[in-house]
Amino acid sequence: MTKYIIRRLIGLIPTLFIVVTISFFLIRIAPGGPFDAERRPPEQVMQNIEAKFNLNAPLHMQYLRYMGDIVRGDLGPSFRYQDHDVNFYIANSLPNSLLLGFIALGLALLVGVNAGVLSALNQNSWIDYVAMAIAIIGITVPLFVIGPVLMYFFALRWDLLPTSGWITGRYGWITILMPAITLSMQPFATIARLSRASMLEMLRSDFIRTAQSKGLRDSVIIRRHVLKGSLLPVVSYVGPAFASIVTGSVVVEQIFRVPGLGRFFVQSALNRDYTLIMGTVIVYSVILVLMNFIVDIIYSFLDPRITYK
Repeated sequence: MTKYIIRRLIGLIPTLFIVVTISFFLIRIAPGGPFDAERRPPEQVMQNIEAKFNLNAPLHMQYLRYMGDIVRGDLGPSFRYQDHDVNFYIANSLPNSLLLGFIALGLALLVGVNAGVLSALNQNSWIDYVAMAIAIIGITVPLFVIGPVLMYFFALRWDLLPTSGWITGRYGWITILMPAITLSMQPFATIARLSRASMLEMLRSDFIRTAQSKGLRDSVIIRRHVLKGSLLPVVSYVGPAFASIVTGSVVVEQIFRVPGLGRFFVQSALNRDYTLIMGTVIVYSVILVLMNFIVDIIYSFLDPRITYK
């Protein structure tokens, strides 16, 4: 197991290398630049700016220099936000996005698994229909619709929650409720449907009928045999889901004014801020590959048939 973990960790390096390389050249060869404007500065000024940020060097030299900076942990200066470097902006915004993502994923897991289990145990009942109807809403309705609807009812109409803000503001932790609920709707819907389908499949298995014939109580069968096996599809979904939550929180962060990484991701794309775009891409890529790695490890603990040698 230890050897497998070490090999997988080493195998993450080529994956990240390919992602960074492709992203670097795609961004640089795209039309436009970080200093393009309606009124172009004088040519001498542009030459000085390009020399300052090493943009006057050949593209392959820019790439080699950038990769060397990444190895040292330096993501470079921001072309537009020149008060601080990219490391500073990511270090101050990423924890907020991760916190929101963890709470949203935890909420989606808690409610989604329970909804799926209840639906499977009460198949074709009103509980099943209501839970799956809510899941369908979570899948089909986009976040930029769910967020404003929640804001309208809970903040504007019923005055129960603040319209926006963050936990560091005057309203405190209550400000995270609406963005977390909004962000958890899509993963909740998928987790509920996966849990229900997997639970039904497990309940119809031969070994479950064997356990029932031996006189085991239904609660024991569900807790010891059915639930553990039915969580495997959910676990395989959690890794990409968390990465999707963090990267997909851009819209939610804009709606509820959350000071997360999504704001810089959007602004860097609009401003063609090369280094800030690359910094956010690297962070999102690391989150994705690490979550997939963690899921593979958890898999072996849930399913004894899976071994890593």
